[in-house]
Amino acid sequence: MNRQRIIFLLIITLVLAVIGGIFVMPKGLGAKYRPWRLGLDLVGGSHLVYEVDMSKVDSKDRDSVLSGLRDVIEKRINLFGVSEPRVTSAQQGDSHRLIVELAGIKDVSEAVKQIGLTPFLDFREVVQKPSQSTSTILKDENVDFVPTQLNGRYVKSAQLDIDQTTGATQVAIQFSDEGGKIFEELTAKNVGKQLAIFLDNNLVSAPTVREKISGGKAVITGNFTPDEAKQMVQRFNAGALPAPINLISQQTIGASLGQDSLKKALYAGFIGTILIIIFLIFYYRKYGVFAAFALFIYIVLTAAIFKLFVVMSLAGIAGFVLSIGMAVDANVLVFERVKEEMKKGLLEAQAIEEGFKRAWASIRDSNISTIITSVILYEFTSSFVKGFALTLLIGVLMSMFSAITITKTFLRAFVKKQ
Repeated sequence: MNRQRIIFLLIITLVLAVIGGIFVMPKGLGAKYRPWRLGLDLVGGSHLVYEVDMSKVDSKDRDSVLSGLRDVIEKRINLFGVSEPRVTSAQQGDSHRLIVELAGIKDVSEAVKQIGLTPFLDFREVVQKPSQSTSTILKDENVDFVPTQLNGRYVKSAQLDIDQTTGATQVAIQFSDEGGKIFEELTAKNVGKQLAIFLDNNLVSAPTVREKISGGKAVITGNFTPDEAKQMVQRFNAGALPAPINLISQQTIGASLGQDSLKKALYAGFIGTILIIIFLIFYYRKYGVFAAFALFIYIVLTAAIFKLFVVMSLAGIAGFVLSIGMAVDANVLVFERVKEEMKKGLLEAQAIEEGFKRAWASIRDSNISTIITSVILYEFTSSFVKGFALTLLIGVLMSMFSAITITKTFLRAFVKKQ
């Protein structure tokens, strides 16, 4: 790589670090446009555990019902001002549970009441108001939604289906015998019109009835993606299959405890970072100075990623602090290899290039093992452990970039070729 490209890459890195530093500041422009999103343990709130009664749900439908319930509960929680609700599922033996974290919520009793209601699915006729055109038929001010007898208790199941002719994704609904008769009468009455489907009084879909439908089976088609169709199936099953949820545990966490813990965690991280920098400079001299700069840039850029995509918790901060210590592992491996290559008689610039090349295999393997562990923790655990695993995973990936790219760029830019 020629020197101009090295200098250009160095400038870009420094500019990104400055922008990232402004962005992650808790006050100022960064906080104005994108405030930090903090978890339950930092801002206080309630931790609720619900048990889902699956006694009337077939085993093959339980995952879909649980996913649908989780989606509905998240939407209900948002009505109470919780912008980042955390709803996770867990299983203990035959018991299916939903764990709900309400960070910063004020009216806990009302939220508990609303969350505890079983999702309700119902079908409604769409009646156009005389003075309105059909182009805006689904706007509440232009139509009336007339309730019908058909609701979730008449729906046996819903599943994804593929149109054999077009290959488009669609949703297939199976009604009970009684529900099939009601649906047949409803479709005969509304041929050429839309039939609205509501879940928890929220419009899910409004397909047009093309003909009278008999046999208790129906297919919903539309311009939706496979993911959107899957979500629709989950919502239908959550409202159609009886799966009551019962509150079995509630914990209220005070914000003062979270803030105190946050200050201690940040203080510990600051002290740890300073000690790491002192060690690097003391033991590796000028190489340590470059590594310290790279570490600072790593912290800023990683914090910016966390602010963009992660709801921070104490466990997440612990994962971040741990990743800071791990971030210098690669530098240590590289610097030791550089010292060995210089002992063999190589010039400093050559030894640096050779050191990075020979250390890469060890850096790659050690980080991959940590990445695998983080992914397993994230996939098979819940709540705070997930936060720890996610921040550790992001931190390790960023540390590889920091050690291999940023530190290497500093060394190439400031170590002269003899």
